[in-house]
Amino acid sequence: MSASVLYDTPGPKATVRNRLYAVVGSLAILALLVLSFVRLSDKGHLAPEMWDIFNYAGIRQNIADAVLATLKAFGLAAIGSLILGVILAVGRLSDHKPVRWLATAFIELFRSIPLLITIYAIWVGFLTDYSMWALALGLSVYNGCVQAEVLRAGINSVPKGQGEAAYALGMSKTQVMVGVLIPQAVRAMLPTIISQLVVTLKDTSLGFIILYPELLQTARLIASNTQVNGQYPYVSTIIVIGAIYIGMCLLLSALATWIEKRGRRARSGGASGTAGTPSLVVDDGRAA
Repeated sequence: MSASVLYDTPGPKATVRNRLYAVVGSLAILALLVLSFVRLSDKGHLAPEMWDIFNYAGIRQNIADAVLATLKAFGLAAIGSLILGVILAVGRLSDHKPVRWLATAFIELFRSIPLLITIYAIWVGFLTDYSMWALALGLSVYNGCVQAEVLRAGINSVPKGQGEAAYALGMSKTQVMVGVLIPQAVRAMLPTIISQLVVTLKDTSLGFIILYPELLQTARLIASNTQVNGQYPYVSTIIVIGAIYIGMCLLLSALATWIEKRGRRARSGGASGTAGTPSLVVDDGRAA
């Protein structure tokens, strides 16, 4: 019987028991789904009229505008968080203690404050008339701190010989950081960076608290201002808007997978090399 690092391989009895638990659990989940479906149907939430509202040109235009507003805020927050993440990561790795302490204090402070409070404070205190910028700035600050820790971990994971070899070639610290360490850190931590960008995309829904017309705010307005058979279409609206969020996050994740595979192919191609192509191997300060 082979053993795993995390657990022992189950024997015949344990395998049968686990399969039984899986079947029972699946049936329980299916029963809950059927019960929910029946209750929603009995209350009229699944009636065709509840879904016909999405055929109205006005509602479809509102949803399209909300998707565009969400993507605008996400684009600004993504760029801002990545730029801020690089600055904070470099600052936290600085040899100057005041710079390192300042970067560390900034990261620890804004990672400790709930994102919703940060967005609301920026909106109330500085950007009351510019809700999109308040949302983007709040997202940039919080996610920039997270991205900084991701990049710092990636930089620390680069073999020390890489930096030592670069210094031996006469490169300055800035050149080593920008040209050697950060590119390798980004490649190593790319899946985590993209995962945090997916979180940033979902966190744009917090814009409803500052009345920014993103998807969640638009869904709330649609569901609370449209009556069908004397009821408000909250269920159908939530399902449609949720499906849009899922679609956008899946597209972003697919983009991350494509970029990662492309980078892996490029690295493997560069590692194999071709005849007549010079290569530089930076390992312990010697060039080959």
